[in-house]
Amino acid sequence: MSGMEREYICDRTLEGHESARKRGKTIGGAVVTDADMLAMALHLRDQEMSLRDIAKRLVITTGAKKGQHPSPATVMRMLREHDEQITTTRA
Repeated sequence: MSGMEREYICDRTLEGHESARKRGKTIGGAVVTDADMLAMALHLRDQEMSLRDIAKRLVITTGAKKGQHPSPATVMRMLREHDEQITTTRA
C-alpha cells in the first residue's frame, strides 16, 4: 500500500513540475554563477587547483547569497556544463 502511495506522490510531483515548466517557471534554486565566475574557475583549474580551493576563491556576486562562496559541487557542475558545451559545439 505504501509503495502505491509513494508512486502516486511521485507522479503528482512530476505533473506539477511539468505544469510549472509550461507556465515558464523554473524548478530548483536560483542561478549563482555568471560568466566572470566561470572564467575565473577555468583559470584556476588550469593552475591545477582543487575544486575546494577554487570554490574558496570565488564569490557570488548577485542574489540572496551575494558575498558567499559557491559550494565545490556548484563549481564542479559549472565546469562540467562548460566542458560539455565545448564538446558538443566541436562535434
